[in-house]
Amino acid sequence: MNFPPITRRQKPEVLAPAGNLETLKTAIDYGADAVYCGGQAFGMRTAPRNLTLEDFDEGVKYAHERGARLFVTCNILPTSSEVADMNAYMAQLGEIGVDALIVSDIGVLMAARQVAPNTEIHISTQAGVTNYQAANALAQLGASRVVLARELDLAAIRDIRANVSPELEIEAFVHGSMCMAFSGRCLISQHTTGRDANHGDCAQSCRWKYHVVEEKRPGQFIPVEITDQGTFLFNSQDMNLLAHVDDVLDAGVTSLKIEGRAKGAYYVAAMANAYKCAVNEYMVQRGYEDSDGNVLKPFDSREVLEASLAARAERALETDSIGGTDSIGGADAVDDAGAALRPQGAVSLQSALPKVEFPQWLLEEPEKVTHREYCTGFYYPEKPASENIVSGGYINTWRWLGNVVGYDATERRLRIYAKNKIAPGMEIEFLFPNHAPVVYVVPEQGLQDERGHAVAEINHPAHEFSIPCDDAIPAGSMIRARMRQN
Repeated sequence: MNFPPITRRQKPEVLAPAGNLETLKTAIDYGADAVYCGGQAFGMRTAPRNLTLEDFDEGVKYAHERGARLFVTCNILPTSSEVADMNAYMAQLGEIGVDALIVSDIGVLMAARQVAPNTEIHISTQAGVTNYQAANALAQLGASRVVLARELDLAAIRDIRANVSPELEIEAFVHGSMCMAFSGRCLISQHTTGRDANHGDCAQSCRWKYHVVEEKRPGQFIPVEITDQGTFLFNSQDMNLLAHVDDVLDAGVTSLKIEGRAKGAYYVAAMANAYKCAVNEYMVQRGYEDSDGNVLKPFDSREVLEASLAARAERALETDSIGGTDSIGGADAVDDAGAALRPQGAVSLQSALPKVEFPQWLLEEPEKVTHREYCTGFYYPEKPASENIVSGGYINTWRWLGNVVGYDATERRLRIYAKNKIAPGMEIEFLFPNHAPVVYVVPEQGLQDERGHAVAEINHPAHEFSIPCDDAIPAGSMIRARMRQN
């Protein structure tokens, strides 16, 4: 990659997912401060593309050379027959030098302290931490971080931050798929297919279409909601907190977690970059860094929370003095592109500090990856997460077309590796870290194959081509376009 250096932070941290070594490297290249991934056993995503021990060894080196960190999921609910193998596996990960093990079982936690004593222990969202008492108890047992239950609102998170040690890190999901079961503890897949969700083998049975069969009318399928289409009863929405990063950080969260270890490299690149840019905006507008990334004052989530609470108290005094009241209701606003904006009037839950202004291009990024209908999770209880009962499919309006290989400054030509068709007249975008996407219209003339021969269009995947371009787009940039163009 020819990307410029990226400022890495542990606090506040952007934590991206990876399902294989390629995606791990992509997440780091596109700005993730840390990456979490699973091995080929004992994680909550069972797939052959998960990382081997050799992959972890290479991934740790790649991350550490670039100032990033690597966390490994060991968060299944193990049976007794799995204990010995799991303990040996965690010991191997500790020897490799991964930065943290993510666990949910208390026995696994205690074993990790013994077999990987120099490795941080993070408590998985599977543990369902919903209060400061549980967080403090886990910290006393050796955890350096808790990943909160996804069912908490901002007020609950503030309560936890205010009542735990400043050293205890708090991680919270901000983007991606949500589970219809509490903290992912689900038995539907096991019941319907024999695939155990608590061993990482979820069949996502909750997203199937369901009807009811009445005992005296066998064979007559009745929709759960009386429609011609049936209903996707448990099909939860996806979470999108990009426009609310300031509220989440001001509540005392240390790490912003993006869901998606089963997602591809493009999804991870786009979302890691989006949340990294959002945090960069936060750090500058809150006065922690200048526009070049130089530290002006240290970020401390406990102090951030105290500042937010102080501002809230001051606002309450001002409101009382004029006889007004704070509003806590209100519907979400939506911009012209359909992107979710802040819930209006949720004063009691939003931060009382000045709002961080995010550029419009950034707020549009979540719409450019495959997703389900978006919501803001459970952070704002006036509009909690729900389900899409009409459709169980994905929204997919943008396509990854290829990658930039290099730039010939003399010929002013951009070399690209094609994945999908690129035709003259198409409006495409170049995506690279810490930058708004660069829009480019493919010219009618000048497309060439790898041998320099003219071609009418780029329609041969897995081959190299070149296009005329005045901008020196960095190598490694991704190329994308809206799937249907007028």
